[in-house]
Amino acid sequence: MNIASFSADDFNVFKIDGLEPRMDALKEQIQPKLQALGEHFSQQLSVMTGEEMFPHVAKHARRKVNPPNDTWVAFAANSRGYKMMPHFQIGLWETHMFIWFAVIYEAPNKVEIGRHLEQNAKQFIKNIPSHYVWSMDHTKPEVIPHDGLSVDDLNSMFNRLQTVKKAEILCGIRISREEAIELNDDDFIKTINDAFEQLLPLYKLI
Repeated sequence: MNIASFSADDFNVFKIDGLEPRMDALKEQIQPKLQALGEHFSQQLSVMTGEEMFPHVAKHARRKVNPPNDTWVAFAANSRGYKMMPHFQIGLWETHMFIWFAVIYEAPNKVEIGRHLEQNAKQFIKNIPSHYVWSMDHTKPEVIPHDGLSVDDLNSMFNRLQTVKKAEILCGIRISREEAIELNDDDFIKTINDAFEQLLPLYKLI
């Protein structure tokens, strides 16, 4: 299956009103691309992590009224699900695409993960590229630029992961809609692969 970069039409799916019409467009237009990304990068991430990684395309099955504002494929070392584990994501909102390392609120060992992250905050300040961003809620598009963060700023986020039940932590890149649609297929794949290589130390740490 060939991997194709995201197009303007893909981003425009999130302008479609109504749950069913938007879901129909997601299934027809975007999910095949996510499935192709899943097949390719699950193999790539399996080699990189040393664990068998499985792709999970978001189904949005619990939605009854409100249409999804974003969608993604996630990668985790579990064939049955990804939300309970540290994982990677590739996806898009109407305004941008994203590539994440993520620990979301369903993860049962968030306290331990937060401690490991806190112990390595100085390393992250130095090694994570300045154009990367952090998020504390995967359901919202707002992010915190890594550039300018202090060790104390990072530790505040990592401590929250340990102490707040609904806390999450995500790190990665976001690429504007305009930039994403200009990427050819080869550059699209390279951009994702480069991001996973940068995020791999976060995954391996925990």
